[in-house]
Amino acid sequence: MEQATKGRPIVASEAATGLKRRDAFATGLGVLAATLGSAVGLGNIWKFPAMTGQNGGAAFIIIYLLSTILVGLPVMISEHMIGRYARKDAINSLRVVAPKGQPWWLIGAAGGVAAFLIMAFYSEVVGWVFAYIAKSVSGSILSTDPATNGAVFTDLVSSPTQSLLWQWLALVWVGAILIMGVAKGIERATKRLLPLLFVLLIIVAVRSLTLDGAGDGVSFLLKPDFSKVTGAVVLAAMGLAFFKLSVGMGTMITYGSYFREDQDIPMTATRVMLADLTVSLLAGLAIFPAVFAFGFDVQSGPSLLFITIPAVFASMPGGEIFVVIFFVLTAVAATGAMISIVEVPVAFLSEQFRMPRKYALALTLVLLALAGAPAALSQGELADVKIAGKTFFDLYDYASSNILLPVGGMFMCIFVGWVWGFERTKRALTNNGTLNNSAAVNLFFIICKYVTPLLVLVVLLDGLNII
Repeated sequence: MEQATKGRPIVASEAATGLKRRDAFATGLGVLAATLGSAVGLGNIWKFPAMTGQNGGAAFIIIYLLSTILVGLPVMISEHMIGRYARKDAINSLRVVAPKGQPWWLIGAAGGVAAFLIMAFYSEVVGWVFAYIAKSVSGSILSTDPATNGAVFTDLVSSPTQSLLWQWLALVWVGAILIMGVAKGIERATKRLLPLLFVLLIIVAVRSLTLDGAGDGVSFLLKPDFSKVTGAVVLAAMGLAFFKLSVGMGTMITYGSYFREDQDIPMTATRVMLADLTVSLLAGLAIFPAVFAFGFDVQSGPSLLFITIPAVFASMPGGEIFVVIFFVLTAVAATGAMISIVEVPVAFLSEQFRMPRKYALALTLVLLALAGAPAALSQGELADVKIAGKTFFDLYDYASSNILLPVGGMFMCIFVGWVWGFERTKRALTNNGTLNNSAAVNLFFIICKYVTPLLVLVVLLDGLNII
């Protein structure tokens, strides 16, 4: 390892990384926007409300908040730090930093598998969003009737032709952005479009709160019922924290490898966590008041976004315009997450096999289309095909969010706390002493070394019925 000059954080030497030039984010704002674009996506607008509805409302949100602070944030900081030091993909970053002969690279490999499984089912959900852009233009989804909106959604997900077509279009879309690289593709797309989602989400939330009966939805979000909290619920909240913050899947290591050397990693990660939480709560305020106002099923799961948001817009002036804009910007939010997930295998193939980026991207997209097809057909042609009682869609989700991500995050913290060590962590996170954040770094290291691994292990074992 190489000690950096005064005023710069430690980074691996060119000999260690095997790289002399590497694409990177051009600005500090670009770093924040891209990282936030990875964390803020359909996990906030689609999965967070669905899981909150299925797991008791406010009680689940409290467990989720604790999970982000004690688990998600430490893992994110750790991954950014390792990625920036090594300047390589997720697997090879851990090869660079780990003691010779120790297989810590398996953390990156587990993350890569998780990223692939997530993208295999996540691309289908993004396909639904793309489909709803077309449906919103035609006006076929503007109804406050739960049965009507539910029928439109059921028709979409049960049709093999529509499911596969929209999933493949989503993959082609993200491929078109990634082919432009890091600064011109990832950074430019997220920095310019993400703020628009915040604005429109606020508008939807305000409208939803003015509906008759909206108070019951607010109570559902703010009044916890801890009788519904079980080990499985805690594991679900922790898995959601990993999923929404894009940690444990190699994404934040890969993005960290593109960070500027003067980036304040703890501050960046904290801002991303807070912004991600804000968007999630806004999504909850946009959806649950409408759920109660229109009599929708709060436990309807993944379809909640697609039957509720159209009802909100159908009840407001100019709704036929706003619903189009909303699903366009939801697609933008989903794009940020898709970009970061697909970048994990693309970066690995490019750097490990010296493969031109365009070929690595093409190979990744073809493999995702093949692996994603069973998930796309899980509510139609393959609805009765189940493994361990789960459809392909649910199996990909469970294996990644509830097993691979927590396990990868746990071992990442073990590596940083017990192998990488405090001195290297302090040099990296204080940017070699140029940042006045020693107290925060000390607190982070204690949580990362002792608290996070233990919490993940206990909840993981309980959720899997081992203890």
